Amino acid sequence: MKEKVVLCAENLVKTFGSGHTEVRAVDDISLSLEAGELVLVMGPSGSGKTTLLSILGGLLRPSSGRVLIDGTDISAMDESQLPMIRARSVGFIFQAFNLLDALTVEENILFPARLIRGGYGEASKRAGELIERLKLGPRRNALPHTLSGGEKQRVAIARALINKPPLILADEPTGNLDSVSGQEVMMILHDIAKDEGRSIILVTHDPRVEDVADRILWLEDGGLRDRKSEQHSWVRDPVCGMRVDEWTAELSTSHEGQSYYFCAQRCLERFKADPQRYVKDFPGDQGGAASSGAISL
Repeated sequence: MKEKVVLCAENLVKTFGSGHTEVRAVDDISLSLEAGELVLVMGPSGSGKTTLLSILGGLLRPSSGRVLIDGTDISAMDESQLPMIRARSVGFIFQAFNLLDALTVEENILFPARLIRGGYGEASKRAGELIERLKLGPRRNALPHTLSGGEKQRVAIARALINKPPLILADEPTGNLDSVSGQEVMMILHDIAKDEGRSIILVTHDPRVEDVADRILWLEDGGLRDRKSEQHSWVRDPVCGMRVDEWTAELSTSHEGQSYYFCAQRCLERFKADPQRYVKDFPGDQGGAASSGAISL
């Protein structure tokens, strides 16, 4: 049976500037997210990931298109209506944690419940449950400056969940964490999606988290493409050595039956001018990778 659609974005466009200085940060993006689904949005720095997340969460208005959360068109709402929608329907998790320094762990978790009338009393019980689930019991009364990075991120996750929002938006939640803490946070988010039926969009450029996702969306130059993680491979530009996503690479050429991919027109032109100069050392430095230079993830 098909799950309920929690998020639906239709033909989103966001531009900054005008005329010759106009930048199309989000370029005609449409997507939908079902209950219990965890979706990664990946892409290089500056590709529009945070802008897209801000639009989906009602923090930024699109230039055109619309966003529906639980069937409600938030892009058509007045600015005065959006804070309540964000408080009830969207949980935000940030790379920088954004905890309030003067509040304890429990107080930080409960803070969003203050934004909903009558929600604080019910939230107190849920805060206790979240504190235990996320193994924060011994740190319940601690202040943020005494917490490790992993503990701070678990507090941020609990805070995002306190009002039981159907949609969770996470912006680089593992960016400030070591590999062990980062993996722990990802598995917590995975379990929350599956156990509670929350829909989660996670923006990241960290390839370590691909295995836990239901879908991976690749964002580059404002455009979005769907991709199966098992189809993903990286290649090396034989001229400069930069890693290139073979799935989205637009510059390529063949030489002696092998395909080569390039990060820029400059590298492609240099390769064409003297292929043997670059082929002789490529892909021998890839540790036994395929002849195209593919690097399995």
